[in-house]
Amino acid sequence: MAENPMLKFVTVPRDMPVKRDASVRKEDFDEIYAEYADAKAKEQASRCSQCGVPYCQSHCPLHNNIPDWLLLTAEGRLQEAYEISQATNTFPEICGRICPQDRLCEGNCVIEQSGHGTVTIGSVEKYITDTAWEKGWVKPIKPAKEREESVGIIGAGPGGLAAADALRRAGVQVTVYDRYDRAGGLLTYGIPGFKLEKPVVMQRIEQLEQGGVTFVLNCNVGEDISFEDIRKKHDAVLIATGVYKSRDLPGPDGGKAVRAIDYLTASNRKSFGDQVPEFESGELNAEGKRVVVIGGGDTAMDCVRTAIRQGATSVKCLYRRDRANMPGSQREVANAEEEGVEFVWLTAPAGISENGVMAQRMRLGAPDATGRQMPELIEGSDYVEEADLVIKALGFEPEDLPKLWGVEGLEVTRWGTIKADFRTHATSLEGVYAVGDIVRGASLVVWAIRDGREAAEAILTDALAPNAVAAE
Repeated sequence: MAENPMLKFVTVPRDMPVKRDASVRKEDFDEIYAEYADAKAKEQASRCSQCGVPYCQSHCPLHNNIPDWLLLTAEGRLQEAYEISQATNTFPEICGRICPQDRLCEGNCVIEQSGHGTVTIGSVEKYITDTAWEKGWVKPIKPAKEREESVGIIGAGPGGLAAADALRRAGVQVTVYDRYDRAGGLLTYGIPGFKLEKPVVMQRIEQLEQGGVTFVLNCNVGEDISFEDIRKKHDAVLIATGVYKSRDLPGPDGGKAVRAIDYLTASNRKSFGDQVPEFESGELNAEGKRVVVIGGGDTAMDCVRTAIRQGATSVKCLYRRDRANMPGSQREVANAEEEGVEFVWLTAPAGISENGVMAQRMRLGAPDATGRQMPELIEGSDYVEEADLVIKALGFEPEDLPKLWGVEGLEVTRWGTIKADFRTHATSLEGVYAVGDIVRGASLVVWAIRDGREAAEAILTDALAPNAVAAE
């Protein structure tokens, strides 16, 4: 009887891919984790317990068939593992790199709960898909039959791209409109290369182009083309713009604070070799500066680690709660600390002065509705955190799209996000759908991918179905 390739978690310890030493990795923008070797990927996949109720799968927004592709990886059947992974996830090589697995699949792994250390799901997922690209298993989309109907997608981020992929596979004609000169949204310009190297994103864009997706770039809806013109050109429209309006600081601003999105975009443009005047002038460059980043989410972690790589003399992160109540990935916090970032906990900004951040010490009080303890001001604790460059990473809010685009009848919530059905993603306008952060508020890439896939299914079923019947 053949040996069971799984359930090795008792004898095989958890082992992440080799992480480059902080003294080396902080000198460049390359990814910090090495790739698994084939034998190591099989070994780590074999630790899966193949449990009867896979909490890893149920806590993944995409409900990826994780136990199945771990089993196939352990058996050396990598192409089949890739096919299973790709069946539920449009971009597994991206999720494997940037998903907060410690809060999702890995954080809910049964063997993690039993004290044996979680299966390294994200690293195996990344290995499977990187191998698929290397071996040529990832092919351009080739629909079995082309359809005449077309869908216009506004926004080339993960939600829009996931929908574009699903619609093209069904033979629908797809045009993606985006304000930037490269597709990918925050995958391209918001996430630094040390978490997601840009060729990984660009190869997916190229695959979509080869599969027949048309990209209209440098296109501002409401300026270069009206929303109504897009509606007239297509049988259905999907809004997937994301949220880009930065939350602001309370109190006065002495002019030193810059927005996180501007700072990260400038850095990522440099990695593409673009000319970036704001970087060259030093406005969006941390080199030789004392940097203070305000915020505690993943965007703040991206900013502090970017500043280290740009050669800042010191980098501090101010957060109004403590470490346990921080929304960002604990893995990212640990990486930042290794690279030399100093975290100043229980400290909130009161404004920006000529010398830096006017800060106030806080303490944690009673829990709020979400269960997190609310920060309370400690009277008389004001001080100035000196800085040459202050980066605001306080999160993002939606732009006022109905006003920006001159659209009547597009309903929004009290938070300014677009109101859409949570299953079909249909908006108040006939044939118009919305997905991702513009509906959810600032959220995870994996949720945007799920939304995009679901919306594509609804568009095929509802918006385009009558046309398909008429064509027959």
